[in-house]
This record gives sequence, C-alpha cells and structure tokens, in this order.
Amino acid sequence: EAFKSLLFKRGFFLSETSLPSPMFSRNDFSIWSILRKCIGMELSKITMPVIFNEPLSFLQRLTEYMEHTYLIHKASSLSSTTERMQCVAAFAVSAVASQWERTGKPFNPLLGETYELIRDDLGFRLLSEQVSHHPPISAFYAEGLNNDFVFHGSIYPKLKFWGKSVEAEPKGTMTLELLEHNEAYTWTNPTCCVHNIIVGKLWIEQYGNVEITNHKTGEKCVLSFKPCGLFGKELHKVEGYIQDKSKKKLCALYGKWTECLYSVDPATFEAYKKNDKKNTEEKKSTKQVGNTEESDEMPLPDSESVYVIPGSVLLWKITPRPPNSAQMYNFTSFAMALNELDKEMESVIPKTDCRLRPDIRAMENGEIDLASEEKKRLEEKQRTARKNRSKSEEDWKTRWFHQGPNPHTGTQDWLYSGNYWDRNYFNLPDIY
Repeated sequence: EAFKSLLFKRGFFLSETSLPSPMFSRNDFSIWSILRKCIGMELSKITMPVIFNEPLSFLQRLTEYMEHTYLIHKASSLSSTTERMQCVAAFAVSAVASQWERTGKPFNPLLGETYELIRDDLGFRLLSEQVSHHPPISAFYAEGLNNDFVFHGSIYPKLKFWGKSVEAEPKGTMTLELLEHNEAYTWTNPTCCVHNIIVGKLWIEQYGNVEITNHKTGEKCVLSFKPCGLFGKELHKVEGYIQDKSKKKLCALYGKWTECLYSVDPATFEAYKKNDKKNTEEKKSTKQVGNTEESDEMPLPDSESVYVIPGSVLLWKITPRPPNSAQMYNFTSFAMALNELDKEMESVIPKTDCRLRPDIRAMENGEIDLASEEKKRLEEKQRTARKNRSKSEEDWKTRWFHQGPNPHTGTQDWLYSGNYWDRNYFNLPDIY
C-alpha cells in the first residue's frame, strides 16, 4: 500500500484512472445568488466561485478536441474524398463529445497563459495560448508527428445566461489541413447549453448547424446537432449529409454526439426518416398530450442507443469513461492526464504553462480554500499588470500567435508564429 501511494503521489497512476482528489459537492452553494444579476448578460466578466470549476484551464479543455486524433490519421490514409470527409466529420463530432456531463466550468486562462501536449501514442503535439483577455480568446495549433496534418483555430466562448440555462457559443473557425492531399477543411463548433443552473440536475445539450467545407473539392458536410425537443426524442442527435459542389447528396451521416456516428446511402436514410416520422405521428395521435409548458428538466432519451439503419457503416464510437469518472468531474481518461507534471517536463516547459498554475493545482489536490485564494490573487495580479500597461501605453504582445487572415476562408484568425518547440524561452511574462 505504501509503495502504491508513493507511486500515486509521483503521478504514475494518474494518467491511468484517477485524479489526486475527488471533487467537492456543489450542493451547498447557490449559483442563483451570483447569476440573478446577469440575466441576458455576457458572463465573461463575472467572477464565479471556484467550487463551480473543474481543475483544468480552458486551454486544457480545448486540447480535448484531440482525443480521437486517430480519425485524422485515418482520413489521411484514404483515397476517396467522400470517405475522407466522413472521417473529418466524425472527428468534428468526436471533438465535442467530451462536453457530455461536463458541468464544471474550466478556469479562465490568464492573458499569456500557454499549454502544450505531446502524445507520441496518438501521433500529435499541440500548443495553445491565451491571446486576448477581453474578449477571452484562446488560440491553438496542433500538428501530426509524421507531418500528415495541421489542425488549428481560435475560440472565443461567448457565454450568455438565460434564467434557467447558460449558453456557450464557441465563436471561431476550426481548420484542418491534410498535408498529403493538399486539402483544407474548415468548420465552426455547435452551441453548448448547460440547463438547470438554478435547481435540479445540471445537464448539457449541444445544438446548431456545423458546416464542414473541403476548400479543394467544394464538397460540404452539413451536420445538424438537434435541440432535444419537447419529449426529448432528439436529445444528443446529430444528422446530415455530405454533398458535392453542385449540392448532390453523396451520403448521409447520423448518430449521437455522446456516442457514435454512422454513414449510410442518402436514399436509405430518407426512407427510414419518412417511416420513422409516420410511426411517431401514429404514436402521438394515440397519446394524450399533457403539460407542454417548457421544462428545463433533462428529458429521458427514448432509448440510450442509436438505431442502426441496415447498410450503415460505423465511423466513430466513443471511448467509455473510467468507472470513477462521476467523482472526478466527469473527466474522460484523456482529460485526467492533461494536468500531469513530472520533473522532466517541469524542466522543459515554459513558466507560462498552465500545469504550473497554482489555483488549478490546488483544486486538483482537493485544497478548495487555497484554490479560491490563489484564483483571487492571480486575477488581481492580472488586473494590476493591465493597469500598469495602460499607464505606460504599452501594448500586450502575444508570444506564439499573431492575427492574420485565415488562408482558406479569408476571415480574421490567429495564426501560429512558429519556434515554440525550439525550447528557447526568454522574456516570458510572470503571470503566476
């Protein structure tokens, strides 16, 4: 046992299944007392108590897009453009799957904060930086270790409070370049909504259209993330089509963003939908409709899993979460390893890396009062630094990213400036 706990302290078991300390109960805290002042407002300027957080920075949370990187490698290996698009669509859906039941709020990154992750086993390395504080913008750049892809973007999570729910609209474009095919794909992520903010069990849905464009062929994949609807029939559902540049449907995609994605021939899909609609209408006419007042309670899905239409091909299936995930902020195994820090790593990462951020580390270790004090101290330090800059009329300079037009869409973006992995860090800001 003693040996086990020593190994555990050193982090040997961390990446496997656990965090150093389980989460606290949030039941004694009233979020309403904070939020009632903010109905309809944007939430990025509101300071929230640390108890509502999870022990990760938003820069680390962003990195979870990369959990299913194998789908990008698979796309690279395929010769058909439609099949490549299927894998890219599966990657885009899988990238938001870790949001499921993740009701803790990640820590707002401090201006100049960075995060890096190298995963030899998954074949990528990633760097991110907080490039703006108001509005909060996080930029990231990931590349395949075999030079097969580049994936980059910037996200401004625009939060709105609507009385019973908080809606996060992730403004910003995702760009994936498959270098061997000289192809670029772009898309934006769906809106994420946390329900039952005031009372009841928190639950999450994602909705909105995601349009993925292949800029080389003009092919598009238009995916609809369904809002759950009145009886919860549509909860977590995703469906859509891949079409060529003349809008001819090449294949249909369907599934749930919490579970899986399938592809099937469009005619088969439409026949199934038509039949399904007929059955639903028959059911409805025999059922008395009760209370239709809009409720914020989580609807129970009709059946947990997706009905597989005959002739479908599975594109992606979610990795099950570890058994103790519910006590660990509903983290995936991938998320549990994001804040790991060993001596060797500590000697090479820059001092701005959020693994070195004391409030997050304290919360991960279960020291909630220390986390709260440190969070306040860091926020105050950031405010003072901003005041001093405005006195001396000095502008903040980002380190690893610069603003410029996205090469494929022409819209304003944050582009990687290079040289991070040379490990030559000097004049870094003292943010912690």
